[in-house]
Amino acid sequence: MTQASSAARAIEFRNAALGATIAVLHETEPPALADALHKMLGGMPDFFNGEAAVLDFGALAAQPARIDWAGLLSLLRRYQLQPMGVRNLAPELVEGARRAGLALLDGAELRDRQGAAPAAAPTPAPARVEPAPQPAPAPAPTTIRAGTMFIERPLRSGQQVYARGGDLVVLAGVSHGAEVIADGSIHCYGPLRGRALAGAQGDSAARIIATNFGPELVSIAGVYRTFEKGIPEHLAGRAAHVRLTGPANDHKLDLQPLQLD
Repeated sequence: MTQASSAARAIEFRNAALGATIAVLHETEPPALADALHKMLGGMPDFFNGEAAVLDFGALAAQPARIDWAGLLSLLRRYQLQPMGVRNLAPELVEGARRAGLALLDGAELRDRQGAAPAAAPTPAPARVEPAPQPAPAPAPTTIRAGTMFIERPLRSGQQVYARGGDLVVLAGVSHGAEVIADGSIHCYGPLRGRALAGAQGDSAARIIATNFGPELVSIAGVYRTFEKGIPEHLAGRAAHVRLTGPANDHKLDLQPLQLD
């Protein structure tokens, strides 16, 4: 059982420099979004842990005549996502967003404020008549990577660990009803019995590696599989490796035994 391809997703989540999550909506009807979120997050509540969010309507195929703001916001808050503003929203829908308590971002607020025209740019000062010094070459950009999170204790039912921005290494077991989540890969060196969600922010290169495979659900970048009918015999209780294969628009989960000898 896998999620539909990215082209058919009703909602996507992206990080933003302003410290909020960008929720890119491809659909505005709460029932359709509820189904998409359930599939993407495995029905897991409290996934976002109170993160602020900006709703981006720029990816809609067509702007709707109306938006059920109460239903939409209630659904997102169910996953502990706190909508704070909107962007790329059709002008006729702006007033409804304001009444729902959402700010207009990405330039919309300046355009709409009291209908004022943009202020004229200040006149630049005359240039000094002297040769400008040659600028020093800019340093190469530095890639900042979040550290790996290590968990040394067993995770019991109802417990949840999220490695934001990096990998998660669990040195003990993950019990039924527990959840391990990482923006990168997940490595579990004890029995994996709960839910494991890697690539939580869309990293399709993330992987799940377990030395004793027996989870309730595995997911990578929103593509998931559950095991209501049991773990396949060639994987149950053994070392296993989970990754995505196939083209970007049709990823599938590949579950294979892992040879440790």
